[in-house]
Amino acid sequence: MKAVLFDLFGVIARTQSAESLGVLERTAGGDPRLFREAYWSHRAPYDRGEVAGPGYWEKVCAQLGVPLDDRLTADLIAADLASWSEIDQSMVDLLGPLTDRGLVLGLLSNIPGELAARYEATQPWLERFAVRGLSCRIGAAKPEPAAYQWCVRALGLPPGEVLFVDDRNDNVEAARELGLQGHLFTSPEELRDVLFRP
Repeated sequence: MKAVLFDLFGVIARTQSAESLGVLERTAGGDPRLFREAYWSHRAPYDRGEVAGPGYWEKVCAQLGVPLDDRLTADLIAADLASWSEIDQSMVDLLGPLTDRGLVLGLLSNIPGELAARYEATQPWLERFAVRGLSCRIGAAKPEPAAYQWCVRALGLPPGEVLFVDDRNDNVEAARELGLQGHLFTSPEELRDVLFRP
């Protein structure tokens, strides 16, 4: 293993909390029972950079039957960004020791453009990643093979020398099918044991 390719959300950054999802549901209005389906059914093109925030929320609100104006669009984008902005500091603290051991770090994240820009403006630890495969910039999202292939090319290593770490089994399996090593993330402690075992 010469490189570690990290997922962002669910590994280094936290996934949406029930509280933050509730804020989004209340901001959108309409039937909250229908919100999650509408939110996720239009997410992939947003993550791949094929549509920006206003276009994404136009589709979500149309599915919910909620009229959308500029103010609501801005409020939804702000609430969405906030819901994905909590960091696991123990994972950030792990990055330095890994680079000290000579490992190359990469990041592969399904992330829309507005959220990518926020992370780049507020999280200096992103500079530790020699390769940043952000779905909105590379035009592919996990578990699509092209997303992993882009990162492997950018790392300049054989796939078998790259360990991919993600909290979703389907993403880990997709990486393994392409020849990468895979680790299903469950906790910082378990990952530390894997990375620093003798």
